[in-house]
Amino acid sequence: MKQYNFNISLSILNHLGRNLYRNFITVLGEAISNSWDADAHNVYITIDRDAMILIVRDDGDGMDESDFQNKFLKIGYSKRKNNNTHTANGRPYIGRKGIGKLALLSCAQTITILSKKENSELVGGIIDNSGLDKAIKDDISSDEYSLGVPNEALISTYRERLCDNGTVIIFEGLKDGIRNRVEYIGKLVALYFRFSLKDPSFNIYINEKLITIEELNSIKEKTQFVWILNDINDPYIKGRNFKKSKILPLDNKSVKGFIASVEKPSDIKINGTDEKATIDLYVNGRLREKDILRHIPIARIVQSYLYGQVHFDGLDDNTDRFTSSREGVVPDDPKFKDLLNMLENILKTVINDWDIWRTEINQDGDQENSRMTKKQRKSKELFNVVVEDFIPPKENDISRKKVEGWIKEMQEDAEFNLSSYGECFVSENLLRKYIKEKNIVVSQNIQNRIENEWKPKAEKAKQEANISFEIKHDNSELSYLDMDNLASLADKETDKIKKATLRRDATEYKPIRDALAHTSRLTAIAKSRLTITYKNIKERIISLLNMA
Repeated sequence: MKQYNFNISLSILNHLGRNLYRNFITVLGEAISNSWDADAHNVYITIDRDAMILIVRDDGDGMDESDFQNKFLKIGYSKRKNNNTHTANGRPYIGRKGIGKLALLSCAQTITILSKKENSELVGGIIDNSGLDKAIKDDISSDEYSLGVPNEALISTYRERLCDNGTVIIFEGLKDGIRNRVEYIGKLVALYFRFSLKDPSFNIYINEKLITIEELNSIKEKTQFVWILNDINDPYIKGRNFKKSKILPLDNKSVKGFIASVEKPSDIKINGTDEKATIDLYVNGRLREKDILRHIPIARIVQSYLYGQVHFDGLDDNTDRFTSSREGVVPDDPKFKDLLNMLENILKTVINDWDIWRTEINQDGDQENSRMTKKQRKSKELFNVVVEDFIPPKENDISRKKVEGWIKEMQEDAEFNLSSYGECFVSENLLRKYIKEKNIVVSQNIQNRIENEWKPKAEKAKQEANISFEIKHDNSELSYLDMDNLASLADKETDKIKKATLRRDATEYKPIRDALAHTSRLTAIAKSRLTITYKNIKERIISLLNMA
């Protein structure tokens, strides 16, 4: 019987390459990853926005004629054949499927590849996408399509630049141009690639400038707190004086990284870009999953303050767990799910710590955290807002520290007083409205005291202050009554021993309330008694209001 062979249409290139990779940084990442896999020490990226040219050159192993034809141009060829997982210099391979090279076809009109292996001649070819489009339209097989031949001037130029070995890829006629500034691209490269954590000798240059993690200093400087996963040795967080930091030991020792929080949500935006830092997953130094928290169903305000990096090289094993576009992990992968479960538990610790640490430095925390009541939290927030105006500027360091110390000393009392004053205000004014609604008549004795004592006293104080305008919005006789008097009017229950009455509690309530109203710092026992008394008063007022 006759033997038959597969005949691969060039249209497959559209499906596997040109239509699959839509992100410029992903395409650039494929070129950088190829350099990593080639044991390069340096990758030189040249960007000419005006000419719409991108050049990626490295000093890696390079290719000879056989390598170029049988490896680079062989779609699906994988370096990992025969269980090879690392390069000659011990780096873990990034490439797996053998289709990542097709990303190079997706962003430019013409792509030129030139490469040289040590002790070999320069080899390469040109891919012209207009010619490739015609070949695809004409349904030409891959065997019938040939790459263009670079001219001698280009060959001479790069024969010298590549020296003994290396590869250069030239992208001409970039389809969407280069919309982003070089600084922007530098920041993205710093954000997306942490190869230096695996091999410090691997360097990436953009227009001759070495790209380091310092590109992200604008975020680092605004970082308040850091949670370190398994104590990763990362220069980004080592040696930094954050307000708070904590090491979180994990059962899975192969998971490392950090989670950090900034002062304001807007601080995680990368200056000069449309990008914001998120908590991202890295495998062998390369970004594999942007914003991994989107897989975790925890909708809390703290998430808008967080960014970080989770490094889990264990995802790269004998099982292929990554999508063809290289832009994510297969969602249903069991190992990935285990990682997400671990991160979900980590987040619970982070959320609680964040709330505690934020409130310690007088900033708003997590509204949904149950360790504080809503009333306590709102009092704290109000206190934080009020004291902001009193803190001296950073330039006046001595005074600033002194005032911050005073504020810290009074903080607990102030938060209690603010909350309690609110309770007093609401309860007393509700009683006034209840009395008015029920048409309860003020006794003649109280009326006499209002007219002969309290009104004249208030008027005298106004005159001494030279105030000619009304101070009280409601100047009726009820506005002159305190809780003691209001209680006697509103609550006609006379059995103070056997039944809850406003009269009984108002007697004890009044002197503590008066001290509170005069901004006094209360003793511990006074705070306790006011809390208990107010609780009783509150319950009784609720009962009365239900009969309004």
